[in-house]
Amino acid sequence: MSWKWRNLGRLMTPTPVATPSGGLCVAWQVRGKPVLLVGGGEVAASRIVHLKHADAHITVLAPQDALHPDVAAWIQQGVVQHYIPGLYTQTDQLVREDGSDYAMVLTAIDDAEKSREICKWCRSRRIPVNVADVPPECDFYFGSMIRRGPLQVMVSTGGQGPRLARKLRQCIEATIPESAGHALSRVGVLRAKLRQVSPEPALSAARMDWMSRICDAFPLEELARLDDATMDRWVQHHWPRRSVPASKGRRCTVHLMTRDVVSCIIGGIIGLAGRMKAALASA
Repeated sequence: MSWKWRNLGRLMTPTPVATPSGGLCVAWQVRGKPVLLVGGGEVAASRIVHLKHADAHITVLAPQDALHPDVAAWIQQGVVQHYIPGLYTQTDQLVREDGSDYAMVLTAIDDAEKSREICKWCRSRRIPVNVADVPPECDFYFGSMIRRGPLQVMVSTGGQGPRLARKLRQCIEATIPESAGHALSRVGVLRAKLRQVSPEPALSAARMDWMSRICDAFPLEELARLDDATMDRWVQHHWPRRSVPASKGRRCTVHLMTRDVVSCIIGGIIGLAGRMKAALASA
């Protein structure tokens, strides 16, 4: 990734010039969809955490005596909706009981040959597949995650340095205010109230513009304190005039945070590049 710089008021921000070197970072919606996880060890436990945050319907295929304690507990508690005890031996096990395909398949087993077999079978049926710790056999990667309510931030190194992704995530996480997640939740409620009052598709652009100006005008801490009565007043009195209520806080809060985040990310990328270069040189 190369960079060009632009001046946005007081803030200098990098404008990325795209180079084909990484994956497409998207928020994949698997809510209520069936996902098969082959394996029940420590890596499988971390995969279950990701899947439960996405509200997927999880099936685990693994021997009972090889289950990580957390995985065993989640099976007992119903966090894992379906458990199939036993080793993976053949591709027939990758099909659901009703004969339909899973929406996604993850493998977290030590048998490289069986993992390749699962990957090949899934790709032949166009089922997204992830083979733990084997980047060429992954249609997608798991990154280091920051979660604050509805806020999700993923740091991914494209399978090159998962441990360093964790360090970068910690650097970024330290700059995010504690109120960020709650602020997003309250803004979501305000958006819903606005859509109830003015649901017309023709007003979509106007709704987006007004919400954008609200978010720009208020610091996160103040948005996090929004109550329903205040939101109702804004929607009833300010929205019809397309006006934005006055903030009681400092408008620079978000800009200062943005500058810190940009500096942190750039510093982290430079550090990661240096470590990777040193590792390649010593290989």
